[in-house]
Amino acid sequence: MSVFSLKLDISDNRYFNGKHSPLFSREEAHKALKFHEKITGYHPTPLYDMKDLAALFGVRNILVKDESQRFDLNAFKILGGSYAIAHLLCEKYNMDINDFSFEKLKSTLTEKMTFATTTDGNHGRGVAWAARALGQKAVVYMPKGSAQERVNHITGLGAECIVTDMNYDDTVRLTMENAKKHGWIVVQDTACEGYTKIPTWIMQGYTTLAAEAVAQMKEMKIQRPTHVLLQAGVGAMAGGVLGYLVDEFGAKNLHSIIVEPDLADCLYRSSLKGEIVNVGGDMATIMAGLACGEPNPIGWDLMRNCATQFISCEDAVAALGMRVLGNPYGKDSRVISGESGAVGLGVLAAVNYHPERAELMARLGLNSDSVILVINTEGDTDTKHYREVVWEGKNPAQKY
Repeated sequence: MSVFSLKLDISDNRYFNGKHSPLFSREEAHKALKFHEKITGYHPTPLYDMKDLAALFGVRNILVKDESQRFDLNAFKILGGSYAIAHLLCEKYNMDINDFSFEKLKSTLTEKMTFATTTDGNHGRGVAWAARALGQKAVVYMPKGSAQERVNHITGLGAECIVTDMNYDDTVRLTMENAKKHGWIVVQDTACEGYTKIPTWIMQGYTTLAAEAVAQMKEMKIQRPTHVLLQAGVGAMAGGVLGYLVDEFGAKNLHSIIVEPDLADCLYRSSLKGEIVNVGGDMATIMAGLACGEPNPIGWDLMRNCATQFISCEDAVAALGMRVLGNPYGKDSRVISGESGAVGLGVLAAVNYHPERAELMARLGLNSDSVILVINTEGDTDTKHYREVVWEGKNPAQKY
């Protein structure tokens, strides 16, 4: 067996108290799930039980929730954008969210609206989809270095897309300024002072994938996960999903690990200090969807209370995860996973082939009884880069 060492900096959460948030309860998750079930084309994304890989890595189960199959958009982000926009319109027109449908509202809307957002790709695609479904306009800003294919996905849905010369967080500020100037409605997944309602709805929308996964586990006769690895940019998905799982199973019964790229590890650094720490600069990680330097305060509060550990890792960890998922072991299912989607599985692979495997397994509480849930949040949303990694060996795992 090959042995190689990839950078995995692990922070044990010294501020853990197990206090969960009522904003991300089982009740809220099932409201979001009921909403998404009514959207044309909805179906639960698969939850794959990678039995052969689990046996190779010395654990009981590795469960991969494959969000690359969400509404033919190749990523999970539509769950948040669609739910937030629906809530916005229900509030504006005094509608019950349980009676909402994009088709019904499109035929009755007389006021033209513009939804604005900042994205590394997937969130903007979800907002553009929802705007088109309502016959409205979307303006999407992207940070410098964004892949042309991701831009094309957004413009292909009828939205205007502007790539800036700024990093993600500065682009968010630009979006806010321009929206205020033009009277646009901002649909952003990070909160700031005076802007919390929409990010909360977005995070609640993401809980649908977790509610699906729990139901699928029950169908598999799996009682619960012992571990969950959640990748984080601003921490909206990680916070929402963790909040639901904590309400379902209890924070002390779930070993939860938040994973970030080392070039944008704001939550990892925040975990060391116990308060929000921002990261600046270009954040030039291949994990474009996680290249965010300022935590969502709503997600951070929940993670500070309920996450077990935080990991900051190098890009080669995500690349390793992409290769393992795309070239399955034994009879396991093949999963096409993009850079941000693969990093959770990449951490498990990096641990398995590390020269200090036994110590890392113990540090992460992994053993033959472990049932591990990972979320593939995106597919090959940048196919050129996907092939550079998986076919051409970009960001290799160096042998020890």
